[in-house]
Amino acid sequence: MSESLRGFTRTCYCGELSSKNIGQEVSVCGWVQRQRDLGSLIFIDLRDRTGIVQLAFDDNTEKSVFDKAFSVRSEFVIAAKGTVRRRASINDKIPTGEIEIAVTELRILGEAETPPFEIIENSPVKEELRLKYRYLDLRRPEMQRNIIARHRIVKCARDYFDENGFIEIETPMLIKSTPEGARDYLVPSRLHAGKFYALPQSPQLYKQLLMLSGFDRYMQIVRCFRDEDLRADRQPEFTQIDLEMSFADEDTVISVNEGFIKKVFKDVLGVEVETPFTRLPYAKAMELYGSDKPDTRFDMTLCDLTDLARGCGFKVFTGAIEAGGSVRAICAKDAFDKLTRKELDKLAAFVKDYGAKGLAWTRLNGENTSSSFAKFVPEETLKAMYSRLGAKDGDVVMIIADADNQVVFDALGALRLEVANRLGIIPKDKFNFLWVTEFPLFEYSKEEGRYVAKHHPFTMPAEEDLDKIESDPGACRARAYDIVLNGVELGGGSVRINDPKLQNRMFAALGFTQERAQEQFGFLMDAYKYGAPPHAGMAYGLDRLCMLMLGCDSIRDVIAFPKVQNASELMSSAPSTVDEKQLKELHISVSD
Repeated sequence: MSESLRGFTRTCYCGELSSKNIGQEVSVCGWVQRQRDLGSLIFIDLRDRTGIVQLAFDDNTEKSVFDKAFSVRSEFVIAAKGTVRRRASINDKIPTGEIEIAVTELRILGEAETPPFEIIENSPVKEELRLKYRYLDLRRPEMQRNIIARHRIVKCARDYFDENGFIEIETPMLIKSTPEGARDYLVPSRLHAGKFYALPQSPQLYKQLLMLSGFDRYMQIVRCFRDEDLRADRQPEFTQIDLEMSFADEDTVISVNEGFIKKVFKDVLGVEVETPFTRLPYAKAMELYGSDKPDTRFDMTLCDLTDLARGCGFKVFTGAIEAGGSVRAICAKDAFDKLTRKELDKLAAFVKDYGAKGLAWTRLNGENTSSSFAKFVPEETLKAMYSRLGAKDGDVVMIIADADNQVVFDALGALRLEVANRLGIIPKDKFNFLWVTEFPLFEYSKEEGRYVAKHHPFTMPAEEDLDKIESDPGACRARAYDIVLNGVELGGGSVRINDPKLQNRMFAALGFTQERAQEQFGFLMDAYKYGAPPHAGMAYGLDRLCMLMLGCDSIRDVIAFPKVQNASELMSSAPSTVDEKQLKELHISVSD
């Protein structure tokens, strides 16, 4: 039977003890990592969130306490009191390895069955099992470090933005559905039959309304929800560090946020981040890296060969150009030995996942040069291509041609990363930040047959492009900016529209009727009538920030209770069915 804590008070955490505490009486609590019975000696490694300390039981230990220690097993919850002393045998593998506690009092607070996996560092257990028993997985030291580090990052954010005049304000979790972008999670109303709330994809509208309300600097650590397909860096529910500022432009927002990044990396990791960050217009990012979130830790930029390939006689190239597309390439330096014909065949299959029809390549090595296309192209043209790429013997050239430039960018951008990973040329100890700016204001949706907002419909167009909103929407640039770290979008934002006439033009360009715009966003447009200040803002993905700062492979490693690929939670089996009574109260019927 479990014992009580009555009359027992913990005086310190396990990992806090050191040789400075020798001779002191201390009280500790935690979980048993392991028990070692050596006959006349028993040792228990006791673990809490700060670390492990050894408990010692010997000939001087009261028999009842010794016998109780004998009965203890792994993951039992115990409390112990005793005197700190120097260990006979030092363990230099743990911070407390110089000392142990000679126990005088032991209480078993909770017994435990043998867990389905050992609670150890770097557990080899499959993630599925870890997530099913997440409460056990969270006991592991690296998971505890991750969650504690996340806490420190959040605290740093709150402190920094408070010091810079931001007020934390909570916005609603049950809001009006505005289905423009990702799918909403809908919540049926019991009191309003047939009507639904939506869980917020972001606090966008409310934080803009707060600017109209006179709270000129807002922030919030906020939960957001999007019903979309998942990837390693996506969850159906996630956390944002959300910001909005009145009387601010791009430069103000960027400056404030560079200050935050500098502080959080210094305070949490002890890493000095150099500011200001590089700013790269979207068009230039695509031209150089084929991505709007480029990893700049390594070279291997894209090279446009369209002018050289025009009229070269190779139909794959010329056909793409004649159809309005392009021919672009990357050059992998000193990759001849690693990028074999077999490997290049694999890469050809890889780029097809990004819409490319194939991959043209040349392995340069003097007389041993081989190529998938060289025999179809004049020697002079080949030399000009290799020269522009800076390609030399030992290098591998990879080329993609397509009538759709976006396919070329997407495929080459992904190929660049894939090749770099295979060659092992991406430094792991670098944090390369940059701002990607001047995004397109609109993007054309083939599925919907219309232009949609690249970010959201409240983004301010570039002043130079205001006259193109109706006449040439595809050429309009947005006053938008994303912060990128090592090829991952950490967050993004924009200057917002604060003129109701311009906002109505945006709605019209997006195919909104006046009726639809009023139905979905009427409350915002009504508010604009009463004086809307210029304002701008952004939001960070907190989970992504933590993942990158802590060097994790997935955001699941920095979230206490994450969902898996199909948006379910393995531990609790959510989502689940509900009984008929609940459905009836919500005016819902379920059909197959």
